[in-house]
Amino acid sequence: MSRRRPIFILTAAVLSMVAVAGCSPTPGQAGPGAAGESRPLPTAEFEVLASGLDAPWSITFHGQTPLISERDSARILEITDTGHTREVAVIDGVTAVGEGGLLGIASHDEYLYVYSMSDRENRIERFALSGEPGALALGAGEVILDGIAAASYHNGGRIAFGPDGMLYATVGDAGNPASAQDLESLSGKILRLTPEGGVPQDNPFEGSLVYSYGHRNPQGIAWDAAGVMYASEFGQNTWDELNVIEAGGNYGWPEVEGSAGRDGFVDPVQQWKPADASPSGIAITSETIHIANLRGARLRDVPLADLGQSSERFTGELGRLRDVTVAPDGSLWMLTNNTDGRGDPRPDDDRVLRIDPSA
Repeated sequence: MSRRRPIFILTAAVLSMVAVAGCSPTPGQAGPGAAGESRPLPTAEFEVLASGLDAPWSITFHGQTPLISERDSARILEITDTGHTREVAVIDGVTAVGEGGLLGIASHDEYLYVYSMSDRENRIERFALSGEPGALALGAGEVILDGIAAASYHNGGRIAFGPDGMLYATVGDAGNPASAQDLESLSGKILRLTPEGGVPQDNPFEGSLVYSYGHRNPQGIAWDAAGVMYASEFGQNTWDELNVIEAGGNYGWPEVEGSAGRDGFVDPVQQWKPADASPSGIAITSETIHIANLRGARLRDVPLADLGQSSERFTGELGRLRDVTVAPDGSLWMLTNNTDGRGDPRPDDDRVLRIDPSA
């Protein structure tokens, strides 16, 4: 039986947007020794659209209807226009261990695509979506890709359709760093698939789903209006990254963490200390890349016109941020992630937040 929870629509709360370290330069770097500038932003408002969620991981929109995945419960939730969250389905066969479980979701045509971990592997399935908003249902699952190495950490898990109509998936190294440089392995990669799970003919490596490699644990992908692809990536102990993704590009892990200036590796356009970042989902509006940060507990904004710069909002105010996406009305929707076992949840966590990107 579906469980319904009320959406709490609150008076918009006003928070100060602050830069780290008293407006000192951000650790973000466009290259070795080139520090990005962090600028304080004006105050902004946000709305709490839903609360009481259990480790939410991903947001997607099916038409105008928002859908959310919960990592540990394996539930797909629909936010209805009557002020409730509604359980659409529980994805069968999901194993929630550590960072694994029900991860990324993406809506495309009349299907919901789902990235999840089972007891032996990560996989991507698609489910036919039927029904009207407020009464959506999923059909039987169809596995379009399996055999992705799984672990209690470094599963990647973000999926999204690009402007070319292809499905992209981020895959972590699953605790085996060497696999990121192995083009025969799916681990430590960004993959590119047809909607049916096939290999696109124009992929950079013939007969392979691999689109880029040398990744440790990428968890955010998005495209700007010109079709340029960007990805966020968790580093180990030194640098987290924002990368411009090139077809066939080698992003260095485990040979390189952060900018190296070495032939054969693509350097990040910006990097941050993990304590200030741990970047997960990203979204792009007309002028800005928006990055949800977990350990750094902030929303970072990177202007498309100057990828070496950044500014920050909500630093330390909302806790861990897992995902951010652009809603059909142009607003930004964010997921907090304080109930994922690493945060400090408040009584109403976790929450879905709506903000004006231009504020």
